[in-house]
Amino acid sequence: MNKESGFQWKLGMFVIIGLVLFISTIYFIGKQQNLFGSTFNLKSNFKSVSGLEIGNNVRFAGINIGTVSDIQLKTDSSVVVVFLIKDEVRKFIKTDATASIGSDGLMGDKVLTISPGVASNKIVEDNDVIASKIPIDMEDVMGSVKKSVDNAGIITAQLAQFTYNMNNGNGTLSKLMTDKEMAGSIKKSLLNLETSSNAFSSFTTKMNTGKGALSKLVTDEKMGRMVDSTMNNIQVTTKGFTEITEAAKHNFLLRGYFKKKEKAEDKKQEELDNQEEAELKKAMKKAEDSISKK
Repeated sequence: MNKESGFQWKLGMFVIIGLVLFISTIYFIGKQQNLFGSTFNLKSNFKSVSGLEIGNNVRFAGINIGTVSDIQLKTDSSVVVVFLIKDEVRKFIKTDATASIGSDGLMGDKVLTISPGVASNKIVEDNDVIASKIPIDMEDVMGSVKKSVDNAGIITAQLAQFTYNMNNGNGTLSKLMTDKEMAGSIKKSLLNLETSSNAFSSFTTKMNTGKGALSKLVTDEKMGRMVDSTMNNIQVTTKGFTEITEAAKHNFLLRGYFKKKEKAEDKKQEELDNQEEAELKKAMKKAEDSISKK
């Protein structure tokens, strides 16, 4: 009898502990799913939910404030996501807040994140619809990474080919790096250029400080005035000689000489004109013959 009562007592304790654990589990799960306490709903439209599922967390400022309660496919390009939010955080969410879909870590579960608004002061109401952001698709990211890796491979291959050509080619740049004879030639050219530069520097120094005629032409003002005066005298003399020549043309003693000279120049010019005309006719005839042959 005592054994039977002891067994019943143990069974009762086991059942009670089981019920406590079961109720605790239900309460914990319900709390995570916002089944207990005051809540409200928000909605947002997406073109693609990128793997978001019912039950995924909703975050605001990095804190879990709710869960995704429903996902409805409206059209081929519109998906409505309904999320259940704790009523205690409603005062922080304004009507210009935006919803976006991200990942909990690099390869973790999808998370719906609410970003706070900046312009509006109006608090959201139950079943309000807030704007959404286009989610970053992991496939697009991996595609971009693959393209970058492929490009890096092409660049690496081209760089390897370039270095091979530099080490084994016969181009100028390759010879600059490997050919000692070309290097010596370039060095000699640079030395010659340095010598020429030094010589020119010495020449300009002498021009500025020397006493030669060329130096004085450059630096001596008195010499410059003398040269200027000489050039003016030459100009006056040339003008006078021209006037004398014109006067001689009208002198009856020399008039015949100048007329004969003018006739000879006219005849020479006429011969040149006739020669050019003949060459032009010859060229035209040659061109006509070529065209007729074709």
